[in-house]
Amino acid sequence: MLLAAPVILACSTLSVQSVIAQQSTGLTEPIYRVAHEEPAGETPATQIASRTVSAPLPAGINLTQRPGEHPLNPSLRFAQQSLIDLDKNIKDYSAILYKQERIGGELLDQEVAFIKVRHQPFGVYMFFLSKQNKGREVVYSDMPDGSIGKLNARDCGFKKRLGVFSLDPNGRLAMGGQKYPITKLGVRELTKELITVASNDVKYGECDVRTAQTAIGPRNNKRPVTLIEVTHPVPRPNTFRFHKAQVYIDNELRVPIRYVAKLWPTEEGGEAPLEEAYTYVNLKINNGFTDIDFSKDNPEYFKP
Repeated sequence: MLLAAPVILACSTLSVQSVIAQQSTGLTEPIYRVAHEEPAGETPATQIASRTVSAPLPAGINLTQRPGEHPLNPSLRFAQQSLIDLDKNIKDYSAILYKQERIGGELLDQEVAFIKVRHQPFGVYMFFLSKQNKGREVVYSDMPDGSIGKLNARDCGFKKRLGVFSLDPNGRLAMGGQKYPITKLGVRELTKELITVASNDVKYGECDVRTAQTAIGPRNNKRPVTLIEVTHPVPRPNTFRFHKAQVYIDNELRVPIRYVAKLWPTEEGGEAPLEEAYTYVNLKINNGFTDIDFSKDNPEYFKP
Protein backbone atom coordinates (compact mmCIF):
# COMPACT_ATOMS: atom_id res chain seq x y z
CA MET A 1 0.00 0.00 0.00
CA LEU A 2 1.22 3.50 -0.77
CA LEU A 3 2.63 5.43 2.18
CA ALA A 4 0.16 7.68 3.95
CA ALA A 5 -0.04 11.17 2.47
CA PRO A 6 1.46 12.98 5.49
CA VAL A 7 4.60 10.83 5.20
CA ILE A 8 4.89 11.48 1.47
CA LEU A 9 4.45 15.22 1.85
CA ALA A 10 6.98 15.42 4.64
CA CYS A 11 9.56 13.63 2.54
CA SER A 12 8.81 15.67 -0.55
CA THR A 13 10.03 18.85 1.12
CA LEU A 14 13.54 17.48 1.64
CA SER A 15 16.36 18.84 -0.48
CA VAL A 16 19.48 16.91 -1.34
CA GLN A 17 21.39 19.26 0.97
CA SER A 18 19.23 18.23 3.92
CA VAL A 19 19.55 14.57 3.03
CA ILE A 20 23.33 14.45 2.93
CA ALA A 21 24.76 15.09 6.37
CA GLN A 22 27.92 17.15 6.72
CA GLN A 23 30.85 14.88 5.95
CA SER A 24 33.77 14.40 8.32
CA THR A 25 36.67 16.84 8.13
CA GLY A 26 38.49 14.89 5.46
CA LEU A 27 39.08 11.60 3.77
CA THR A 28 41.81 9.29 4.93
CA GLU A 29 45.03 9.00 2.98
CA PRO A 30 44.88 6.73 -0.08
CA ILE A 31 45.09 3.04 0.69
CA TYR A 32 47.25 2.63 -2.40
CA ARG A 33 48.22 4.77 -5.34
CA VAL A 34 48.98 3.16 -8.68
CA ALA A 35 51.01 5.42 -10.95
CA HIS A 36 50.61 3.78 -14.35
CA GLU A 37 47.83 2.61 -16.63
CA GLU A 38 49.34 -0.85 -17.03
CA PRO A 39 47.10 -3.78 -16.10
CA ALA A 40 47.34 -4.17 -12.35
CA GLY A 41 48.71 -7.69 -12.58
CA GLU A 42 51.72 -6.40 -14.52
CA THR A 43 52.47 -3.47 -12.19
CA PRO A 44 55.66 -4.11 -10.18
CA ALA A 45 55.03 -4.16 -6.45
CA THR A 46 57.64 -1.42 -6.00
CA GLN A 47 55.38 0.97 -7.93
CA ILE A 48 52.50 0.52 -5.48
CA ALA A 49 52.81 2.75 -2.41
CA SER A 50 51.01 1.55 0.70
CA ARG A 51 49.25 4.02 3.01
CA THR A 52 47.64 3.43 6.39
CA VAL A 53 43.90 4.05 6.82
CA SER A 54 43.47 6.07 10.00
CA ALA A 55 39.67 5.90 10.27
CA PRO A 56 38.50 2.60 11.80
CA LEU A 57 35.94 0.69 9.79
CA PRO A 58 32.74 -0.53 11.45
CA ALA A 59 32.17 -4.19 12.20
CA GLY A 60 31.06 -6.16 9.16
CA ILE A 61 32.74 -3.93 6.57
CA ASN A 62 36.04 -5.53 5.66
CA LEU A 63 38.24 -3.51 3.30
CA THR A 64 41.50 -5.14 4.30
CA GLN A 65 44.24 -4.60 1.75
CA ARG A 66 46.33 -7.57 0.70
CA PRO A 67 50.00 -6.94 -0.08
CA GLY A 68 50.61 -5.78 -3.65
CA GLU A 69 47.01 -5.88 -4.86
CA HIS A 70 45.05 -3.20 -6.71
CA PRO A 71 43.44 -0.55 -4.47
CA LEU A 72 39.96 -1.50 -5.67
CA ASN A 73 40.22 -5.20 -4.84
CA PRO A 74 39.01 -4.84 -1.22
CA SER A 75 35.97 -2.85 -2.38
CA LEU A 76 35.29 -5.37 -5.13
CA ARG A 77 35.39 -8.27 -2.67
CA PHE A 78 33.10 -6.38 -0.32
CA ALA A 79 30.59 -5.64 -3.10
CA GLN A 80 30.56 -9.29 -4.17
CA GLN A 81 29.89 -10.44 -0.60
CA SER A 82 27.33 -7.65 -0.16
CA LEU A 83 25.36 -8.96 -3.15
CA ILE A 84 25.34 -12.46 -1.64
CA ASP A 85 24.17 -11.11 1.74
CA LEU A 86 21.57 -8.88 0.09
CA ASP A 87 20.01 -11.79 -1.77
CA LYS A 88 19.92 -13.78 1.47
CA ASN A 89 18.62 -11.12 3.83
CA ILE A 90 16.65 -8.46 1.92
CA LYS A 91 13.57 -9.54 -0.01
CA ASP A 92 12.01 -6.11 -0.55
CA TYR A 93 12.15 -2.53 0.67
CA SER A 94 10.57 0.89 0.45
CA ALA A 95 12.56 4.11 0.29
CA ILE A 96 12.69 7.70 -0.90
CA LEU A 97 14.87 7.91 -4.01
CA TYR A 98 16.74 11.08 -5.00
CA LYS A 99 17.98 10.83 -8.57
CA GLN A 100 19.88 13.21 -10.87
CA GLU A 101 21.38 12.30 -14.23
CA ARG A 102 23.19 13.85 -17.16
CA ILE A 103 21.64 12.82 -20.47
CA GLY A 104 22.89 13.98 -23.85
CA GLY A 105 25.35 16.29 -22.12
CA GLU A 106 22.62 18.07 -20.12
CA LEU A 107 22.31 17.72 -16.34
CA LEU A 108 18.62 17.24 -15.63
CA ASP A 109 16.75 18.42 -12.55
CA GLN A 110 16.79 16.22 -9.48
CA GLU A 111 13.86 13.83 -9.22
CA VAL A 112 12.41 12.54 -5.95
CA ALA A 113 10.13 9.52 -5.65
CA PHE A 114 8.72 7.15 -3.09
CA ILE A 115 9.58 3.64 -4.26
CA LYS A 116 8.78 0.04 -3.45
CA VAL A 117 11.11 -2.67 -4.74
CA ARG A 118 10.90 -6.46 -4.62
CA HIS A 119 13.84 -8.58 -5.73
CA GLN A 120 12.19 -11.88 -6.70
CA PRO A 121 10.30 -11.64 -8.92
CA PHE A 122 11.62 -8.18 -9.63
CA GLY A 123 9.10 -5.39 -9.25
CA VAL A 124 9.10 -1.59 -8.80
CA TYR A 125 6.46 0.96 -7.84
CA MET A 126 7.23 4.71 -7.99
CA PHE A 127 5.21 7.73 -6.88
CA PHE A 128 7.00 10.94 -7.84
CA LEU A 129 7.26 13.73 -5.28
CA SER A 130 9.38 16.45 -6.89
CA LYS A 131 7.59 19.60 -8.02
CA GLN A 132 8.09 19.18 -11.77
CA ASN A 133 6.39 15.76 -11.90
CA LYS A 134 4.54 15.36 -8.60
CA GLY A 135 1.89 12.68 -8.81
CA ARG A 136 3.39 10.69 -11.68
CA GLU A 137 3.03 6.95 -11.00
CA VAL A 138 4.91 4.00 -12.45
CA VAL A 139 4.59 0.30 -11.73
CA TYR A 140 6.61 -2.55 -13.22
CA SER A 141 7.00 -6.30 -12.68
CA ASP A 142 8.94 -9.02 -14.42
CA MET A 143 6.92 -11.72 -16.11
CA PRO A 144 6.39 -15.00 -14.17
CA ASP A 145 9.16 -16.64 -16.23
CA GLY A 146 11.61 -13.83 -15.36
CA SER A 147 11.45 -12.13 -18.74
CA ILE A 148 10.94 -8.37 -19.19
CA GLY A 149 7.39 -7.27 -18.44
CA LYS A 150 5.44 -4.13 -19.23
CA LEU A 151 5.83 -0.78 -17.52
CA ASN A 152 2.52 0.86 -16.61
CA ALA A 153 2.66 4.61 -16.13
CA ARG A 154 0.40 7.62 -15.72
CA ASP A 155 1.76 11.13 -16.03
CA CYS A 156 0.91 14.09 -13.84
CA GLY A 157 -0.71 17.47 -14.40
CA PHE A 158 -2.91 17.88 -17.46
CA LYS A 159 -1.42 14.68 -18.96
CA LYS A 160 -3.04 12.70 -16.15
CA ARG A 161 -6.31 12.70 -18.10
CA LEU A 162 -4.65 10.60 -20.82
CA GLY A 163 -4.80 7.62 -18.47
CA VAL A 164 -2.44 4.70 -17.86
CA PHE A 165 -0.08 3.61 -20.61
CA SER A 166 1.46 0.14 -20.95
CA LEU A 167 5.00 0.56 -22.28
CA ASP A 168 8.11 -1.36 -23.20
CA PRO A 169 10.50 -0.43 -20.32
CA ASN A 170 13.34 -0.15 -22.85
CA GLY A 171 11.29 1.78 -25.40
CA ARG A 172 11.57 5.44 -26.39
CA LEU A 173 8.59 6.64 -24.34
CA ALA A 174 9.59 4.84 -21.15
CA MET A 175 13.21 5.99 -21.50
CA GLY A 176 12.35 9.64 -22.06
CA GLY A 177 14.43 11.68 -19.60
CA GLN A 178 15.90 8.50 -18.06
CA LYS A 179 19.47 7.27 -18.28
CA TYR A 180 18.64 3.67 -17.33
CA PRO A 181 15.48 1.55 -17.65
CA ILE A 182 13.38 0.82 -14.59
CA THR A 183 14.75 -2.74 -14.60
CA LYS A 184 18.08 -1.26 -13.38
CA LEU A 185 16.58 0.58 -10.40
CA GLY A 186 17.43 -0.21 -6.78
CA VAL A 187 20.26 -1.04 -4.42
CA ARG A 188 20.69 -4.59 -5.76
CA GLU A 189 21.14 -3.40 -9.33
CA LEU A 190 23.46 -0.66 -8.07
CA THR A 191 25.58 -3.27 -6.28
CA LYS A 192 25.76 -5.38 -9.45
CA GLU A 193 26.82 -2.34 -11.48
CA LEU A 194 29.54 -1.45 -8.96
CA ILE A 195 30.90 -4.98 -9.29
CA THR A 196 30.95 -4.65 -13.09
CA VAL A 197 32.75 -1.29 -13.00
CA ALA A 198 35.29 -2.36 -10.37
CA SER A 199 36.00 -5.62 -12.21
CA ASN A 200 37.02 -3.53 -15.22
CA ASP A 201 38.97 -0.91 -13.31
CA VAL A 202 41.16 -3.37 -11.40
CA LYS A 203 42.80 -4.19 -14.76
CA TYR A 204 44.39 -0.75 -14.80
CA GLY A 205 46.33 1.61 -12.58
CA GLU A 206 45.88 5.35 -12.09
CA CYS A 207 43.50 4.90 -9.23
CA ASP A 208 43.21 6.47 -5.77
CA VAL A 209 40.92 4.93 -3.15
CA ARG A 210 40.04 6.76 0.05
CA THR A 211 37.59 6.04 2.87
CA ALA A 212 35.74 8.08 5.48
CA GLN A 213 32.99 7.69 8.06
CA THR A 214 29.95 9.97 7.80
CA ALA A 215 26.13 9.82 7.90
CA ILE A 216 23.34 10.51 5.41
CA GLY A 217 19.59 10.77 5.65
CA PRO A 218 16.89 13.14 6.89
CA ARG A 219 17.65 15.08 10.03
CA ASN A 220 15.75 12.74 12.36
CA ASN A 221 16.92 9.51 10.73
CA LYS A 222 20.58 9.75 9.73
CA ARG A 223 22.31 6.48 8.86
CA PRO A 224 26.01 5.93 9.65
CA VAL A 225 27.81 5.09 6.41
CA THR A 226 31.24 4.22 5.10
CA LEU A 227 32.27 6.39 2.17
CA ILE A 228 34.51 4.83 -0.46
CA GLU A 229 35.85 7.41 -2.91
CA VAL A 230 37.54 6.25 -6.11
CA THR A 231 39.42 8.73 -8.30
CA HIS A 232 40.97 8.27 -11.74
CA PRO A 233 43.24 11.33 -12.06
CA VAL A 234 43.95 11.03 -15.80
CA PRO A 235 41.08 11.22 -18.32
CA ARG A 236 40.76 7.93 -20.19
CA PRO A 237 37.12 7.85 -21.38
CA ASN A 238 37.58 4.59 -23.28
CA THR A 239 38.89 2.91 -20.14
CA PHE A 240 37.21 4.54 -17.13
CA ARG A 241 33.58 5.63 -16.84
CA PHE A 242 34.24 8.41 -14.36
CA HIS A 243 36.83 10.76 -12.90
CA LYS A 244 35.54 10.39 -9.36
CA ALA A 245 32.96 8.08 -7.80
CA GLN A 246 31.65 8.07 -4.25
CA VAL A 247 29.89 5.03 -2.81
CA TYR A 248 28.18 5.31 0.57
CA ILE A 249 27.72 1.95 2.32
CA ASP A 250 25.10 1.68 5.06
CA ASN A 251 27.10 0.40 8.04
CA GLU A 252 24.25 -1.73 9.39
CA LEU A 253 22.69 -3.09 6.19
CA ARG A 254 26.05 -3.23 4.35
CA VAL A 255 24.52 -2.15 1.04
CA PRO A 256 25.16 1.01 -1.02
CA ILE A 257 22.54 3.69 -0.33
CA ARG A 258 24.17 6.57 -2.23
CA TYR A 259 26.27 6.70 -5.39
CA VAL A 260 27.75 9.79 -7.04
CA ALA A 261 29.83 9.84 -10.24
CA LYS A 262 31.61 12.88 -11.69
CA LEU A 263 33.36 13.42 -15.00
CA TRP A 264 36.79 14.97 -15.53
CA PRO A 265 36.91 18.80 -15.32
CA THR A 266 36.86 20.51 -18.70
CA GLU A 267 39.74 22.76 -17.63
CA GLU A 268 42.62 22.39 -15.20
CA GLY A 269 41.53 23.23 -11.68
CA GLY A 270 37.88 23.31 -12.74
CA GLU A 271 34.97 21.64 -10.98
CA ALA A 272 34.24 18.02 -11.86
CA PRO A 273 30.77 17.97 -13.48
CA LEU A 274 28.17 15.64 -12.02
CA GLU A 275 27.31 12.68 -14.25
CA GLU A 276 24.81 10.86 -12.03
CA ALA A 277 23.74 10.62 -8.39
CA TYR A 278 21.34 8.25 -6.61
CA THR A 279 20.43 8.34 -2.93
CA TYR A 280 18.10 5.98 -1.06
CA VAL A 281 16.83 7.27 2.30
CA ASN A 282 14.20 6.05 4.78
CA LEU A 283 15.03 2.50 3.70
CA LYS A 284 12.57 0.01 5.24
CA ILE A 285 13.35 -3.61 4.45
CA ASN A 286 11.32 -6.82 4.30
CA ASN A 287 7.81 -5.39 4.22
CA GLY A 288 6.29 -8.58 2.81
CA PHE A 289 5.30 -7.04 -0.52
CA THR A 290 3.22 -9.28 -2.78
CA ASP A 291 2.22 -9.30 -6.44
CA ILE A 292 -0.50 -6.69 -5.90
CA ASP A 293 2.15 -4.16 -4.81
CA PHE A 294 3.55 -4.30 -8.33
CA SER A 295 0.33 -4.56 -10.30
CA LYS A 296 -1.55 -1.83 -12.16
CA ASP A 297 -4.70 -3.35 -10.65
CA ASN A 298 -3.75 -2.27 -7.13
CA PRO A 299 -6.76 -0.15 -6.01
CA GLU A 300 -4.37 2.32 -4.30
CA TYR A 301 -2.63 3.15 -7.59
CA PHE A 302 -3.70 5.41 -10.45
CA LYS A 303 -6.60 6.91 -8.52
CA PRO A 304 -8.72 9.59 -10.27
